[in-house]
Amino acid sequence: MKHQQKLAYSLTSLISISLISNFITPDSAILAAPPRNPDKTVNCEILVVGGGLSGVATAYEGLLAGRKVCLTEITDWLGGQISSQGTSALDERPTQRSRQFYSRGYLELRNRIERKYGKLNPGDCWVSDSCFLPRDAHTIISHMLRDAERKGKGKLEWFPNTVIKDLEITPSTVSGGGQLISSAIAIQHQPVPGAPPHNTFTLSQTIEDAYRYQNSSRFTKNIIRLVPQNTQGNSPKWYIVDASETGEIIALADVPYRLGIDPLSHLEPSSSSQQNNPYCTQGFTYTFAMEATKEPQPQEMPPFYPQYAPYFSYELQRLANFDLVFTYRRIWSQQQGAPATFGGVRFSAPTPGDISMQNWTWGNDYRPGTPQDNLVYTRQQLQATGQLQPGGWMGGLRTESLRRGEENALAYYYWLVAGTTDSQLGTGVKEQHTNHRFISGFNSPMGTAHGLSKYPYIREGRRIIGRPSWGQPGGFTIWETDISRRNYNDEYYRRTLPADMYRRLQATLAGLEAISVIIGQKPPEQVMRRTRSTIFPDSVGIGHYAIDFHPCMEQSPPEAPGNRERPGERRGAGQAYPFQIPLRAMIPQKIDNLLVGGKSIATSHIAAAAYRVHSFEWSAGAAAGTTAAFALNNQVTPYQLVNNLPRPEPQLEALKRLLEQNGNPTAFPDTSIFNENWDNWR
Repeated sequence: MKHQQKLAYSLTSLISISLISNFITPDSAILAAPPRNPDKTVNCEILVVGGGLSGVATAYEGLLAGRKVCLTEITDWLGGQISSQGTSALDERPTQRSRQFYSRGYLELRNRIERKYGKLNPGDCWVSDSCFLPRDAHTIISHMLRDAERKGKGKLEWFPNTVIKDLEITPSTVSGGGQLISSAIAIQHQPVPGAPPHNTFTLSQTIEDAYRYQNSSRFTKNIIRLVPQNTQGNSPKWYIVDASETGEIIALADVPYRLGIDPLSHLEPSSSSQQNNPYCTQGFTYTFAMEATKEPQPQEMPPFYPQYAPYFSYELQRLANFDLVFTYRRIWSQQQGAPATFGGVRFSAPTPGDISMQNWTWGNDYRPGTPQDNLVYTRQQLQATGQLQPGGWMGGLRTESLRRGEENALAYYYWLVAGTTDSQLGTGVKEQHTNHRFISGFNSPMGTAHGLSKYPYIREGRRIIGRPSWGQPGGFTIWETDISRRNYNDEYYRRTLPADMYRRLQATLAGLEAISVIIGQKPPEQVMRRTRSTIFPDSVGIGHYAIDFHPCMEQSPPEAPGNRERPGERRGAGQAYPFQIPLRAMIPQKIDNLLVGGKSIATSHIAAAAYRVHSFEWSAGAAAGTTAAFALNNQVTPYQLVNNLPRPEPQLEALKRLLEQNGNPTAFPDTSIFNENWDNWR
């Protein structure tokens, strides 16, 4: 089978090629020279930055609305989480899945996966109802966008292997408006003739080159100027949607945003910090695929394995079973294995030829959380490295942490098949399982010579602070208390929170009884808290998932022997009510023609742990694409749709009707202030 092909060199030589040679640290990087003249200019009505699920959904709706969409992506695959990042196991909640209550494009994606394989779950995994090959996801999504282009009579300009390098920002001519992005400069790279093809090298080796204007020994560069298609009139003539994985455009445009942990407050009562901590974001993961074989395979120890071995673990005794971990995210299975059970989980045992994708917290998750190793640079770090200067943008990530994440993932494979230690469970737990092989090659599931995903799975990046809004004069944000099912009456919160903060927390959750709590007429403990998420009048999408943490580690480097997760980070984890995506969470400050999709919407650190999975990303992208097209059609800016809330906003209601008519839900069934029964939505 094609997906079983790989390059004919050993893992040791592959590691040498992909991770060691010609590595340049951020401290020694040479920033981009001033731009030369663009090689071409491209007109757009909607510019989407990032080809992940949110960016794809934005493009999908923009094309169906008949608009010209320009879509840039740093890799050569569309689909983000389910393709270039390799996490091709759909994270879904049972009730939403059983009712098929998703955006129309996400339903179409699921249907096309099922048609492709003849079943929705060709991997027979147990984490999801759908696990499949990442390389197929790119093909499926490409066909979806071309079909949307034909159906809606839109136009797609797709730029793979492309990054945004510079923005031109000018004052808005709209009365009372802010600024506008009037053009963007992109760099598209392709291999120099005779040089190794795309996806030969890992991201850490190519990312800095990708952001430089100069040609290199590996890449030639095309410089592309992206501009509005229409320049007539006063209202914005195009919209830019930041659907990147880490919030690149919001950093480059220098709009207000948060990063990492938010301070403890009545809105974020489970925070692990009294102050904000921008360095502790959720761990990122380089996924990989491995195949079960009939016979034991030679397993070469990576030269860096001893450095990372002290980190790896099954984590919990009930998970300490190789077959359980292998089948957890199995993405391909030709035959049904024998029924098996471990730790209360039922699964079919692996059979030779089965392929598993690995994404494990105490495995290939890499979890830096200090100023010395954080992956996503803070604003202060961007300033210090010159990335906020004209021509200085280099992607905003620490290349050294990317490299260590790559090494960590390769070392984790070796631990799975040949390791005998366990950092959390001790000795006598980990056994060897050498009848497996690491899959690499351009026709492999990950589509790379080195076998790792083209881009890491990013759980958390920069998150905008929305514009001041009623009830949130400091800037709109979705908080922990807006979505969590947690019982805030328990002893921890009564004992830990200051009395005034605890009272404000209970008032926040009290609904109609809030005033009585605030003025002291009713004790907080006697209040009946609401049993639903916050209902937002400007909701333009939906999502449902648990608040799920992969916390940063306390010390640097993450793999240091004896290191531990940051204390208290899992306090906010747990179940969430079905939640909404308010338009205010997608509108940044300062820039009037910029919308934000995906994981960079205005959420807190804890809320972001739920607002990050596949169906949410699609719903947010569908909202962004529809809103951009609506704004162009009606010559109105998105902030004008919400700036008079809570008073009625007729144009906002028209947008919400359009979304619903198009099959993009803005609320779950029976959502109202009177419905307090959400026990069935698990």
